Amino acid sequence: LYRGIPTARFDEIRNMFLRIRDEFGVPLEIVNDGEVTALVGSMSLNDNGVLGIALGSSEAGGYTTLNGNITDWLNELGFCPVDYNPQAPVDEWSGDRGCGALYFSQRCVFRLAPKVGIEIPPDITNAQKLKVVQSKLETGHEGAAQIWQSMGVYMGYAIAHYADFYDLKHVLILGRCTSGRGGSLILEGAKQVISADFPELAARIKIQLPDEKSRRVGQSITAAGLPILR
Repeated sequence: LYRGIPTARFDEIRNMFLRIRDEFGVPLEIVNDGEVTALVGSMSLNDNGVLGIALGSSEAGGYTTLNGNITDWLNELGFCPVDYNPQAPVDEWSGDRGCGALYFSQRCVFRLAPKVGIEIPPDITNAQKLKVVQSKLETGHEGAAQIWQSMGVYMGYAIAHYADFYDLKHVLILGRCTSGRGGSLILEGAKQVISADFPELAARIKIQLPDEKSRRVGQSITAAGLPILR
């Protein structure tokens, strides 16, 4: 939302959320969407130590501690590196290489699609572009399956990397990129990597995918319960 506002007019948007609260007259709480992902996980699993990863337009991350609390810092994993290859793709906004957002989002799908022979029409929205590739996946396109299989391998190694920084019992994967068959392919690939290369993590971390409805709207349902009603 903020990226599209010219610098000269930035003051008009900086208090946008406060204006929404005042104009609509509704309870409002500002929390990073990744933290809400983690809360969805804790509530659905009835357990703590949850890292939530939402694969959408970017990678949203959130964490609930072993005590069941969300943190007071940003767990915005989209800009944290997961690929240290000096030839890793560059995020056009931050200028950093190997960011999670390039591996766990629709941007990854768009980047890999030409490599497996899928041409995406350029004159449609990003949401429509994702649906084009997902429709090929659902109809059995081998190249489309390879995209999500690759994302699963990426996810397995990234989870092992994240485990260096978080006390994890569960990893919950959701977001629009996990809809349909894609979610199962990512989950399967991640589990295979963890089991093969990080058996000590496989013994203590459960990687899970919520049901289809929760993948897409679970965050909204949980977020609506965050504000204090007076």
